[in-house]
Amino acid sequence: MIIINGQQGNSIHVMDRSFMYGDGVFRTMRMRDGRVNCWLGQYRKLEADCQALDFLCPARSTLEQEIALLAREIPDCVVKIVVSRGEGGRGYGVPDSVSPNRVVLTSPLPVYPAHFWHEGVKLHVCEMRMCHQPRLAGIKHLNRLENVLARMEWSDPDTAEGLMLDVEGWVVEGTMANIFMRQGNTLLTPDLSACGVAGLQRERILAFAPQCDLVAEVSNLSLKALLQAEEVFLCNSVIGVWPVREIGVHAIPLGPTAVLMQRLLENETA
Repeated sequence: MIIINGQQGNSIHVMDRSFMYGDGVFRTMRMRDGRVNCWLGQYRKLEADCQALDFLCPARSTLEQEIALLAREIPDCVVKIVVSRGEGGRGYGVPDSVSPNRVVLTSPLPVYPAHFWHEGVKLHVCEMRMCHQPRLAGIKHLNRLENVLARMEWSDPDTAEGLMLDVEGWVVEGTMANIFMRQGNTLLTPDLSACGVAGLQRERILAFAPQCDLVAEVSNLSLKALLQAEEVFLCNSVIGVWPVREIGVHAIPLGPTAVLMQRLLENETA
């Protein structure tokens, strides 16, 4: 089911700036029993991303009403919200009269092997490198060609995700997930001030670290350091947490932190 600006439909105008220029933002969320997990956090992120691109975010109450309609049809699914700057003429300049368009839609939950959560996953080290653009760093914007091209690099079903580095060789994230590593009692995740998406579950895990007797650190992270980690795991709002067992040809040990974070993220708060 798809709701576009409050009406059921399946198309937007060809001159919408999301189609023409990728001028918009999105959130992808898990709905369980008709309720979006961590909804207030997701909306806060959506609102901040709209503000960063300088257009108005839809009212929270409006989106809640539309999500409720979707929940009646499919109470357990993936919900995606897309907000574009709106329809505009040819050219990059933004018309004075443009107003945002919103799309709320559902998709079936992806089916992954159960062992991804228990035995860990294998990562492909992507050749595609992420460019630096601090103005867009952290934002879940619609320009995702780097991720698309990176994801085209493998077809092996045993490889669950791709590891993306930036143009300087620093680890950034997966094609669809944020990444963490643990060394001793230090929990590290890459600095995303130059590129990458700062996901909500990444934020939550950083907040959980102190209660797990871990010191959270956000910093530049080399591939060499990642390969020498005591454990590595991925996170996003659909998969939760996947431990990593292999990066390229390098085996990675499984550890207790990923399991702990799986349990903590399952405690979905409003």
